Amino acid sequence: MAASLQFTATPFKQLQFHSKQVPKHAAKWGTIRCSAASPSKSYNITLLPGDGIGPEVISVAKNSLQLVASLEGFGITFEEMPMGGAALDVVGVPLPDETLNSAKQSDATLLGAIGGYKWDNNEKHLKPETGLLQLREGLQVFANLRPATVLPQLVDASTLKKEVAEGVDLMVVRELTGGIYFGKPRGFGTNENAQEIGFNTEVYAAYEIDRIARIAFETARKRRGKLCSVDKANVLEASMLWRKRVTAIASEYPDVELSHMYVDNAAMQLVRNPKQFDTIVTNNIFGDILSDEASMITGSIGMLPSASLGEKGPGLFEPIHGSAPDIAGQDKANPLATMLSAAMLLKYGLGEEKAAQRIEAAVLDTLNRGFRTGDIHSAGQNLVGCKEMGEEVLKSIDSKTPASV
Repeated sequence: MAASLQFTATPFKQLQFHSKQVPKHAAKWGTIRCSAASPSKSYNITLLPGDGIGPEVISVAKNSLQLVASLEGFGITFEEMPMGGAALDVVGVPLPDETLNSAKQSDATLLGAIGGYKWDNNEKHLKPETGLLQLREGLQVFANLRPATVLPQLVDASTLKKEVAEGVDLMVVRELTGGIYFGKPRGFGTNENAQEIGFNTEVYAAYEIDRIARIAFETARKRRGKLCSVDKANVLEASMLWRKRVTAIASEYPDVELSHMYVDNAAMQLVRNPKQFDTIVTNNIFGDILSDEASMITGSIGMLPSASLGEKGPGLFEPIHGSAPDIAGQDKANPLATMLSAAMLLKYGLGEEKAAQRIEAAVLDTLNRGFRTGDIHSAGQNLVGCKEMGEEVLKSIDSKTPASV
């Protein structure tokens, strides 16, 4: 896992979202408190279970946070709020004002997963994914950190040859609140031939590129000192500016080796020789695609956490897997990505390094003891469900002292 990250960046305008009020009688969301004995400090965490397997994995991760808080002597207050399809079913919008306000006022937010077949045909503003975009903008989290590490215990779970996958340890730093997902103009219309068209705009301002570049350089500096900037500067003007600004920022980090790569080549190289990468920085849409590709090198998307950070204020932490509606409610989900996201929350969001290390070490210990959920199971291993996997990690947390990671 990467070390703590410190950075400075230029703030951008906070966006406001409006939704229907949440009827007090309509939902089961509430506040759950857990405190260590005489804690010297306490944190408020917003939990967003969301949809599909989200509630299952969040429940397991919450237990791990409660336990390490107790062991490390700090208190935690959890406020569970609706988001995504769950919020749509309750109040008719994917991100209620109350949920966004809770996240803003917390010390950090932990999200499970959002989306599902039930809401696929909704209009865009009523899709669960729209709530996630609104949450990221509302929290002003513009930097998404997604580690992809092939653990020795799971190297055989990778679909790549062992000699290719073994030893992979990379970090994708994705710009999260700009680019084609947010650019304007966007919409539908007709062209000069009266044909219906849909259009989006890939646009970046210099300050947006500069701040994500600095975070990427800082991240690379704390890792192995190599940064690859991925763009499409041979075709796109937005990428030409991206390469120009990243190259300029590089002068502030002479100890970091910078390289550039076109996104199509990067996609190929991640499969061909992933060990060549240390830290990757890229825009919103390329980062979305490449980080999912990188996740599969590890053997399962169910193993990988992420952190979304801003200049100040609470961060957003979530596993990168989706809601997996096909296995929701069947106790088949892999909770480890969410538990590792909880570790990133402790490390990056709260500065509780030792507590984070307890979870990270316990996950490795549980894998060493042979416990596997279905997505990472192989012959000779102990197949368990989501709940039991969580219980085994808790056993390891309770019996292990923090280890260096």
